[in-house]
Amino acid sequence: MKRKIVIAGGSGLVGKQLVDCLALGGSEVHLVSRRPTGQSKPNVHEHVAPSDDWPAIVARIKPAVAISCLGTTIRTAGSQEAFKAVDHDLVLAFAAASHNAGAQHFITVSSVGTMPASGNFYLRTKAEMERELLNIGFQRIDIMRPSLLTGGKRETHRPGEAFGILLSPLVDRLMIGPMRRFASTPSDVLAQAIAALAYRPDEGVFIHENDSIRALAG
Repeated sequence: MKRKIVIAGGSGLVGKQLVDCLALGGSEVHLVSRRPTGQSKPNVHEHVAPSDDWPAIVARIKPAVAISCLGTTIRTAGSQEAFKAVDHDLVLAFAAASHNAGAQHFITVSSVGTMPASGNFYLRTKAEMERELLNIGFQRIDIMRPSLLTGGKRETHRPGEAFGILLSPLVDRLMIGPMRRFASTPSDVLAQAIAALAYRPDEGVFIHENDSIRALAG
């Protein structure tokens, strides 16, 4: 029997590449999204609906593994409240719905540098999401903490992000020792790492930063 995997955020930079990785691995992949992702593969099933309808959809799927690639920026969302509604509220709602549907393994994309007491709203919100995720009851949780994502096709152009990506080959050379965790992360490497984790049977909470992500991707 194929392993059922449900993904939220399959239309984004990492999500699209992740679907390709999982589809090649023979999994039965289900995407829940608010707009079509354009994925068309034999073992990929797309469910387009308002996020309020996702719990009922996930309940019908009965996934073994749930993966959140949900994420936006404060600038794109338009406000801190709108950003939190996606990167905190929607991630946790999807996680709870997945657990209620029988999933015991949850993987989510967070960010390097998350801290509950951070003065940065983005990082503080990610940390709150991570902490509350632990209370849902999954047997295994994998938290991916990449740095600046490079590569892949982006739907929107962000000048600051584009400038950071342009400089990343030079900046990454300066990231040695403990600073290696802040070096840029290729989006396809992150997708490959998540795909590899989807088949891990052991239990626990695992946090993956740059070195771990690259090792998992092989």
